[in-house]
Amino acid sequence: MKKPVKKAVFPVAGLGTRFLPATKASPKEMLPIVDKPLIQYAVEEAVAAGIDVLVFVTSRTKRSIEDHFDKAYELETELQTRGKAETLRIVQNVVPPHVTCVFIRQAEALGLGHAVNCARSVIGDEPFAVVLADDMVDNGADGCLSQMIRVFDQWQCSVLGTERVDPSETQSYGIVQANPIQESLSKLDGIVEKPKPEDAPSNLAVVGRYILTPAIFDKLDKVTRGAGGEIQLTDAIAALLKDEPVLAYEFAGKRYDCGSKLGYLMATVEQGLKHEELRESFKAYLSSLRFD
Repeated sequence: MKKPVKKAVFPVAGLGTRFLPATKASPKEMLPIVDKPLIQYAVEEAVAAGIDVLVFVTSRTKRSIEDHFDKAYELETELQTRGKAETLRIVQNVVPPHVTCVFIRQAEALGLGHAVNCARSVIGDEPFAVVLADDMVDNGADGCLSQMIRVFDQWQCSVLGTERVDPSETQSYGIVQANPIQESLSKLDGIVEKPKPEDAPSNLAVVGRYILTPAIFDKLDKVTRGAGGEIQLTDAIAALLKDEPVLAYEFAGKRYDCGSKLGYLMATVEQGLKHEELRESFKAYLSSLRFD
């Protein structure tokens, strides 16, 4: 029987060193884009795609993520007392009532592959999504995960979210070697973690969206530490390729690399220009700026 994708893993245990000192006491995933933290954008994308179990792989410094998705009794009571009905509605709908949040501690920072494997007991034998909040993808109502789940439903195999990058940037990504099947969809022949440009098999990069079959867990158990001394998810995917097909999907939408300061600023500006309450005044402000 075909099983739907109803669970998503959010690896959020990283230190966020590129944003220090802002992330010294606050997780990078809680950095706001206008009026919502990065992690909430990722969660909203998952919920819109039909995900109803959210698995956060955290560390001891990420308590504020748990608090953000928990019920805030004192705040809600205060908002209700003050008659702030719309603000109360926003706070109460950070996570819809039908969605379950699960929090798992990653005791050691051993890489993305290790973080995903930490969620094994919750995922069980079901296909699941992996969402990296650093990669914010905007495509209006048709989110990246929604697109990828449609591909999974048709092909019933693992799907990697990919996009073309400048060849000089391959050292920052997992890069795939793949043969096209149809527009925007290819079958993987191989995947390499952060190759030098001269060694890269292509410029088709895996970004922070995955749909994986549960067979990935056995591969994660067996892979040794790879690039950076970490357990790499790409190494497990390379091993999975020997047993079952894996697809690369070039999703529709704009990705912001919010793990970088420039990407974060770009996302903030462009989302501000789309914000219903702020866009006109923000646009006027930006138009008033003069650059030397």
